[in-house]
Amino acid sequence: MDDVLDAEPDAGRVVRMGTLTRRRGSARSARDLEYAVVDVETTGLYPGEGARICEIAVVRMRGDGTLLREFSTLVDPGVPITGQEFHGIGASDVVGAPKASELVGVLRGLFSGAVLAGHKLDFEGRFLASELLPAGLPGELPGLCTLLALRAQVDLPRYSLPRACHTLSGHWPTGQHTALGDARACAQLLAELLTNAPGTLRYTGPDPMRLKSAEPDFAGLKPRTAHASAASSVALRRHPERPPVSWPSRWRRLELDPRDCVGRFTTEQRAAAQRQAECRSAYRDAAAASAALTSALAATSAARLLARRLRSALA
Repeated sequence: MDDVLDAEPDAGRVVRMGTLTRRRGSARSARDLEYAVVDVETTGLYPGEGARICEIAVVRMRGDGTLLREFSTLVDPGVPITGQEFHGIGASDVVGAPKASELVGVLRGLFSGAVLAGHKLDFEGRFLASELLPAGLPGELPGLCTLLALRAQVDLPRYSLPRACHTLSGHWPTGQHTALGDARACAQLLAELLTNAPGTLRYTGPDPMRLKSAEPDFAGLKPRTAHASAASSVALRRHPERPPVSWPSRWRRLELDPRDCVGRFTTEQRAAAQRQAECRSAYRDAAAASAALTSALAATSAARLLARRLRSALA
């Protein structure tokens, strides 16, 4: 199995998707890594049709849920703003806000040494590719989609960010449809996913990259929500939203392949993904049994050869 999932073609390969797995192997424990959880609010769904970023936020955290830094700002999209009924951002809100291309240096610092994470990360990847890749953001950054990870590991009726958070933790996210609010909710979900897993979750994907960065000029930013980038404010909260809580037992007996969890993930898709997981499990069991039998036969053959040599030596 190839452990690196490609993002959608128009994501421009800013992000190379990795996965989480409970299977033992050489992959690193996901709790040992750092994550840059990113969320964007946009003027539309598709950058190829002219949609642009109008707000971006990043929550930097350790795999154990320790909050390291937050960043958010409104962004001047340079195009008329639509979708206000969802994100609540109007034309007057972005007056004086930086353009997306002016944030590359800051984002390089936030992404450096971390795995990019997001709930449906390919959406963010498309916009990062369209606006920030041409401005100097590196490509091939390691990524983790919490939506695909959750579908692969946990059995839920719905997987949207707010519904998943409420079903698993009993808390509705605050600040929905703001970039920082959604980034915090996704970071909280990821921390609890790694904390509650019935076994060690390992990240199988590209290694984090060290990037040259620039310190943020907060005077040039225009955050919409309460900004917590100050070290004292981050240290005071310690976690994206609250300490991780225990989840109800909804873990899948057999984890699904995230590549079987894309799209709408309908009832039919879920059943097909489960069948594929059962087939892979049966194949691994058969391979392990075959290897054990081969090893036993080899040991028996070696024992017989040794016995013949001993008899010859004693004759």
